[in-house]
Amino acid sequence: MHTFGYCSEQNYSRLLGERIDVPPEVLRQREVKWLDMLSNWDKWMVKRHKKVRLRCQKGIPPSLRGRAWLYLSGGKVKREQNRGKFEELDSQAGDPKELDVIEKDLHRQFPFHEMFVSRGGHGQQDLFRVLKAYTLYRPEEGYCQAQAPIAAVLLMHMPAEDAFWGLVQICEKYLPGYYSAGLEAIQLDGEILYALTRRVSPLVYRHLEKHKMEPILYMTEWFMCAFSRTLPWASVLRVWDMFLCDGVKIIFRVGLVLLKCMLGTREKLKACQGQYETMELLRAIEPRYMQEGFLVREVLEVPVSERDVEREHHVQLKRWRKNRGELHCKSPPRMHGARAIMASEPPSRQDLRQNPTIIVESPLPPPQPTPQLKKGEKSKEEKSKKKGSMKKAPTVMEIPNPYPLAGDPQRDPQLPLRDPQLPLRDPQLPLRDPQLPLRDPVPTLRNSTVQQPLVNDTPLPNTPEDSPPPHQPTLNDQSLLTVSPLQKSTQSLSSIEADQDTYL
Repeated sequence: MHTFGYCSEQNYSRLLGERIDVPPEVLRQREVKWLDMLSNWDKWMVKRHKKVRLRCQKGIPPSLRGRAWLYLSGGKVKREQNRGKFEELDSQAGDPKELDVIEKDLHRQFPFHEMFVSRGGHGQQDLFRVLKAYTLYRPEEGYCQAQAPIAAVLLMHMPAEDAFWGLVQICEKYLPGYYSAGLEAIQLDGEILYALTRRVSPLVYRHLEKHKMEPILYMTEWFMCAFSRTLPWASVLRVWDMFLCDGVKIIFRVGLVLLKCMLGTREKLKACQGQYETMELLRAIEPRYMQEGFLVREVLEVPVSERDVEREHHVQLKRWRKNRGELHCKSPPRMHGARAIMASEPPSRQDLRQNPTIIVESPLPPPQPTPQLKKGEKSKEEKSKKKGSMKKAPTVMEIPNPYPLAGDPQRDPQLPLRDPQLPLRDPQLPLRDPQLPLRDPVPTLRNSTVQQPLVNDTPLPNTPEDSPPPHQPTLNDQSLLTVSPLQKSTQSLSSIEADQDTYL
């Protein structure tokens, strides 16, 4: 299977053409740029249209080509503004005469492509739906056989509904009147091509004029099918990228390049001595002139603008009215490219919003809508939060001291830290002797070299030597035996404070 969807690359190499391989990293960069443009399409078309045109000339990334074509042609806006229209037309029966002609043409459209290779396949079914819907959408115009390849190319890149609106835009904006009865519009564009050939390639013009070659003989299929049945597939895609961006002038440029390449030298004209030989030469264009790289480069160098096309259109229309009278088919004015289409029908942001093509249903149940609360009414969550805040705080458990003092006796871990019935300290023991002064009445200087003893052995003043010492507990004192470690630590702290007060 070929990259473009054709069944065999070896047997149809001429049909497919040589494709320019773009490095993957360059392709990824282009995809990111196109995604950004499609997300802000209106701003890019108004402020940076030249950049959009340049990226179309380089080639739209294959993964985004269908979406880009729909935006360029205005089919995206048309679909959003006519939601449900295609389903309505698809559900109708249609004209039996038109349907019979459409069914006969289905198997002729790209029979080597995977979408249309089997009779009754999904490709042919969608093609039938699109063409039938158009005959119901424009019953005064009906079906034209040249519309089938246009619709088929669109179907290769987008769903049936998008392809239908793309076909509507091409028939009404890019090539108006081409598919109407009498083919007056295509004949008029043939005269325009003939006049432009005179300016671009005088040698080709004189040869065609000499053999009275009417443009309708060789350019009808080119223009009506937008070269989809003439060029290799890689070149078709590149031409359509530029055509949907810049309009019909690209079709004129491609026609001028093919005429110049096939009839632009005297050596080639020697082999075309008559009308028949010239027609055979134009029907069998050399593959080298249709290759993607060569053709795109030559098309961009042709000095034909949309102003030149419009100027020549007015000249040829005036001549037509003089020689043949008024046109029988009143076609709408032609739009030259995506920018002109957007300017004629300014879209809204909602029309340009990108919709997902694949919608996956979530296994989770949909969220329940929140009930509307009256004024002053509180929700259940707020009430539960308020109730939770009113709960009593949990009681803090007492944690034992993990760092006992050095003098603490080893205790049994199964026993409590202290007897809960005992007080924290012996109330009979004072914290310090109230008769002791707060500090030494004869302080020592800091710089004194005399070392004072840490304990004062001299009797305290105003204290008789034979007075009994303050009460000190003995080892036989029952209170000391029952003193808890916490009491001992309290007593030691009290004695330290007393000493500090003494020696300050």
